[in-house]
Amino acid sequence: MSFRFLRKKPNPPNRQNIGYILVDTSVIIDGRIADIVKTGFISKTLIVPRFILSELQNIADSDDATRRNRGRRGLEMLNNLRESNLVKIEITDEDPLNIKEVDAKLVELAQRHEADILTTDYNLNRVATIQKINVLNINELAHALKPVVLPGEELIVKVVQAGKEKHQGVGYLPDGTMIVIENGDNLIGKEITTVVTRIFQTVAGKMIFAHEKNAKQKKDNRKINRHHKQTK
Repeated sequence: MSFRFLRKKPNPPNRQNIGYILVDTSVIIDGRIADIVKTGFISKTLIVPRFILSELQNIADSDDATRRNRGRRGLEMLNNLRESNLVKIEITDEDPLNIKEVDAKLVELAQRHEADILTTDYNLNRVATIQKINVLNINELAHALKPVVLPGEELIVKVVQAGKEKHQGVGYLPDGTMIVIENGDNLIGKEITTVVTRIFQTVAGKMIFAHEKNAKQKKDNRKINRHHKQTK
């Protein structure tokens, strides 16, 4: 089924302008948009250009198994969203034929119709932002929704592997945030209570450094126990 991409009409006074959101291929493949839609946070009409569907179909037909599976999953997710009636989705045949690159086509359509762009693509995000287009980046949303952690707070975490530096252990919060535990290399496989010491913000996200709660006291107790054994 095909829909025409209509220009926005002025809304009556005191009424919110619903508007359009252009959907990028990366968002469909990513899949998290389905969960976001279920929360009701998306109120605008999602517009999927036909050239985005073509790109998605090419990925679904890829010889590479991983790309093929991701493409097919994206097509299935998009179809499920259209049938769910949780959000309005329209397909547009409008295609700036004088532009070859898909990202540039999206930017052109966004400018024509004053639409937002929904993406997870860093480069598209930058290009669109430079051209004063409102970008909804799901990766940025995910980072924004991570709970705020401050030095001194206690976190329960399972140490799953050794860290890059000597004596470090690594664990993860439910949202995927990495926690580096000082002197945690001998705690792998254990769930422990940690105390946050410092937090680093990196390009990839937030990294938390911590140590085991009462680590010094436990270390002292071990020394005392060893001493008692030696004096027996």
